[in-house]
Amino acid sequence: MITRRAALGAALTGALMLGAALAAPAAAHQQKRAISTIAGNARSGKLEIMHQVPVHDAEHALRAQGAQSPDIIGSEASREAFATYVARRFLLAVDGKVASPDYVGSEIAGGSLWVYQELPLPAPGTPITVNSQILTDMWASQMNRVNIGTGAGVTTLIFTAGTGAQDAVLPG
Repeated sequence: MITRRAALGAALTGALMLGAALAAPAAAHQQKRAISTIAGNARSGKLEIMHQVPVHDAEHALRAQGAQSPDIIGSEASREAFATYVARRFLLAVDGKVASPDYVGSEIAGGSLWVYQELPLPAPGTPITVNSQILTDMWASQMNRVNIGTGAGVTTLIFTAGTGAQDAVLPG
């Protein structure tokens, strides 16, 4: 004879297994978003640019570009290849001049690949022009958010496939 506790336990276990089975395919889909942050660091004298891209999306992009077995987590070569891609797809002009930020490095954190760039820190109030087309060549529904500044003074720009460059001013 099955006790009420055993029946409840079996039902709960079945529900948890079903939930896990349904969640697994959802986790494997592209998130189709990238977040970039542009912020001044007075201590280092650098304008820091940080790009956060889901690992799965980055690997999909490398595969679409011909990489045989991209592995963002396990392969430094894959991370470097994607960082090069990011640098080509994220364009920045400072005070009307095209900027070429230096590549600082990359790391994996919380299911995302972080790509870091920097350039000399311009004065507060300097106009900048940004165009973030990271992964828009992969998916028409890709949405990229670029946050400029920190704290309460953040300006956010949104880019999708076909969005042109947008202007902002570096906060003080």
